[in-house]
Amino acid sequence: MKKKVISVLLCAAMVASMAIGCSKSDSGSSDDKKDSGDKKDSYKVAYIARAQSDSFAAWLANELKAEFENYDDMTLEVFDGEANDEKENTMIENAISSGFDGIIIQANNGEAQLPYIQQVVDAGIPCITTNPRVECEGTGSIDADPYEQAKVNCELAIDQIPENAKVVVLLGPAGNFHSTERRNAWEKEFFEKRPDVEILAEDIANWNKDEAMSLMEDWVQAYGDIDAVVSMNDNMAAGAIEVVKDNDKFKDMLAYGVDGTAEACLLIKEGKMTSTGLQSAIDLAKMNAEAIHSVLTGEKKITDINDNVPAPLITSDNVDEYIQMYKDNGQIKE
Repeated sequence: MKKKVISVLLCAAMVASMAIGCSKSDSGSSDDKKDSGDKKDSYKVAYIARAQSDSFAAWLANELKAEFENYDDMTLEVFDGEANDEKENTMIENAISSGFDGIIIQANNGEAQLPYIQQVVDAGIPCITTNPRVECEGTGSIDADPYEQAKVNCELAIDQIPENAKVVVLLGPAGNFHSTERRNAWEKEFFEKRPDVEILAEDIANWNKDEAMSLMEDWVQAYGDIDAVVSMNDNMAAGAIEVVKDNDKFKDMLAYGVDGTAEACLLIKEGKMTSTGLQSAIDLAKMNAEAIHSVLTGEKKITDINDNVPAPLITSDNVDEYIQMYKDNGQIKE
């Protein structure tokens, strides 16, 4: 009789043990973890930045650092991918193994980072992709609409760029969602509507000012006359402008960018740059911080995070208000 009782108890214990094991296995997703009600006193978040040599990426990283200081229960550690896919992918893997509670990723190349973003999801860590958005099931995203950012420039350029103009085009990294979509906007919203405009040259400068300068130097030598620079970001546009800034032959050259950086605003004020579509790192940082905090504390699911910042056009007509914004946050010194 005693043996039968012991046998029954052992069987019951084994069943209970198996049930507990299944429960743990089934709770692997980040949504389930955050819905369980287990809250921590402090959360560690990793931000994998594309490249601090890129003026916009550096601005976003700095704004994120400042924004996270507003939280008592959340800290941020920033990692610089240096515009290198292999390095960025290694940093993502390291962030997973280092026990971060959340990871925000600014991809250098969405396709290259996608398998590693999937690793974050598989590890059950809340992940937000930002600037650019990378489509991966189980993640959230905070971004801007790159098509709209370029389109606002196109709507201005359609009447500004002279008839039969000769232009050059500066592109971001190959495979980058923002560069591709901005170029698509220029094609559909400008070049298809202005078949008289000739593209003299088009090349990748990887968001980099120095690379853009090198290309522009070659183009000036090769073509002489350039009526406009169409750039997928401000940093590259600024590089092109730097090459011809003291050459009276180019004093009427038009230049279009995206990001609305402090440098671009000053160039617009000086009459050297024509316009830019704002991509506010201030807004992106605030929205990213709020989003990851709401997921870590269980207020939202990661899959509920999907937002864009607006893309207002900055020209000589309104540039003063943006210059004041940069003065207020210390990016432009009085």
